[in-house]
Formats: sequence, structure tokens, C-alpha cells
Amino acid sequence: MINWVGLYTLTSREVGRFFSVYRQTVIPGLISSVLYILIFGFTLEQRISEIQGISYTMFILPGLIMMNTLTNASSNTSSSMLQMKLLQQLPDLLTAPLSGFEIALAYIIGGTVRGMVNGVLVLIIGVVLIDLPVHDIAGTFLFIFLVSWAFSSMGLVMGQIAESWDQLAMIQNFFLTPLSFLGGVFYSINMLPSWAQSLSFLNPIYYMINGIRYTILEKSDSPVSTSLWMAILLTILFTSLALIMMQSGKRIKQ
Repeated sequence: MINWVGLYTLTSREVGRFFSVYRQTVIPGLISSVLYILIFGFTLEQRISEIQGISYTMFILPGLIMMNTLTNASSNTSSSMLQMKLLQQLPDLLTAPLSGFEIALAYIIGGTVRGMVNGVLVLIIGVVLIDLPVHDIAGTFLFIFLVSWAFSSMGLVMGQIAESWDQLAMIQNFFLTPLSFLGGVFYSINMLPSWAQSLSFLNPIYYMINGIRYTILEKSDSPVSTSLWMAILLTILFTSLALIMMQSGKRIKQ
């Protein structure tokens, strides 16, 4: 049976941890998004007036929402897990009456909440600053939730694998960040040569951005159903991997 009290307690700690330092976990993402809008949006819009009939500033907003969502979701779980490892606090957690499933679930929920909070706040900024239309609010929240959960799970895996902050930063800088920027945040893949378009289809983050862009602007470079199934697949894959690794104790039970 699930230890609901223990699960709630650990989840509350993870959620409260990032809310208590919101100046580091929430505000920077919002400032970065506003800067992207001002610099890339309003400035480049003078050169690129519109893409697929949508103003350039409005076109990049869904990508910024998704980039902010997945970055914060993965950072929350990865940093929390690695910090527990380096401070030698994991033995205390592992001796608590919580199963590996419950521990992993609490971490994932905490990262999901942070990802959704940041994603929704950027969405609100878009609505306020540039009057961003949201054609399918339910679909938009669904994509934000799925991506938050998937990348929160991936962050937990990263935190279990990494043995130092340098290793974690290397995974983020050489894997997550490039895939995010090459996922079509600032451009449509139809603007790329055919070989580059083919490579974009191998980037899972492209489907996340493409999906939420359709729910907000009703514009996409590939079928939204493909994006939805890819989001569900990533969610299942990373969640299963995170749960399996936590249950096995690999890289955390020294």
C-alpha cells in the first residue's frame, strides 16, 4: 500500500523548496522570456514580419513557453536529487518508510509543479504583453502538463546518474539546451533545407513545441496528433526509467 502521509510530506517539501527560493526558480525564467520577446521578437520582427501568417513575436511565444517549462521541470528534480547525494542526505531518506516508487513520485510531482508554474506564467506574460490568442486552452495545459511530467522524470534520471555538478551541467549544456534551441523555438522548420528538416524530426523537443504552438496559434509544421503521441511516449518512457532506477537504487545507494 502507498504511504500517503509520507508521499504528501516529501512532495510538499519538494514543492515548498522551489517556492521558498522563487527569486532563483521562478523570476529568472520570466525575465529571460521577456528579454527573448523584446530582443528576438520585437527586434527581429522588423526583418521577419511573419511566419505562416503569424507575427514573428507571437510565433516564438509557444516555443518560449515550452522551453521554460521543460528547463525548470528537469532542473528541479536533477538539482534536488544531486544535492541530496552530495550532502549525504539520501541515507536518511532511504531509511524512511517510503518505497522507491513513492520517493520518485514525490520528486516528479515537485518538478512537474515547477514546470507548470513557469510555463503558465510565461503564457500569461504572452497574453498580457502581445495579446497572445489561446485557441485551445485545455490542449495547451495538457501539453504543459505532459512536458512538465516527462522532463521532471528525465531530470530525476539525470540527478541519479550525475556524480557532480559538472557532470549535471554537461548533460544540460550539451544535450538539453541544444535540443531546445534546435526544436523550432525561433523558426519554422519549413524555413530550413530538407536535410535539416529531416534532422528536426529526430528531435523530440520539436514535437513538444509544435504541439503547443498548434493549441495556441493553430499553426504547426507536422500533425498535432504526432506531437501528442510523442509527448505521451516521452512521459511513459522517462517516468518508467526514473521509477526503475529509484527502485533499484542504482547510483544512489552507496
